[in-house]
Amino acid sequence: MKYCYECGTKLMVKECEGEGPIPFCHTCQVFRFPIFSTAISTAVLNSQRNKVLLIQQYNIQGFILLAGYVSKGESAEQTLVREVKEEVGLQVDEYQYMRSEYFERSNTLMLNFVSIVNDDQLDVLSTEVDQARWFTLEEAKQAILKNSLAESFLLTIIEKIEAGLF
Repeated sequence: MKYCYECGTKLMVKECEGEGPIPFCHTCQVFRFPIFSTAISTAVLNSQRNKVLLIQQYNIQGFILLAGYVSKGESAEQTLVREVKEEVGLQVDEYQYMRSEYFERSNTLMLNFVSIVNDDQLDVLSTEVDQARWFTLEEAKQAILKNSLAESFLLTIIEKIEAGLF
């Protein structure tokens, strides 16, 4: 953040006691801590945990994980269940938080989960989803959008599955 979101003044970095160097607005006389969006992404697994659901969106080649922004007043876990239901019509039965990573391009903190669904029927797709397909873990490694945050999350999850940690 380079400019104050209240008055537009160029921010200067100033030492904030107990916090370190933080952007400061001399006009408003306040520290401006970073503001960013929060979203979830999830590798949706079938109940046998041997297939992963990947989607394509917005006519972009390559498959990605299901993802969605956390709405005001909603927990990350509530977002996870809602997004899976909205985008592919599946009910999440179980989930586990994996890790997070900041995604600079959209100024978003991504919270990554792995989730399990019992039903693998893809009868309901939202208009946001061009295509949804189940892949074996090996197929998913090949199909996932290369050099993406989704690929990084997916490979971490597959490692844990193969190591028997999930």
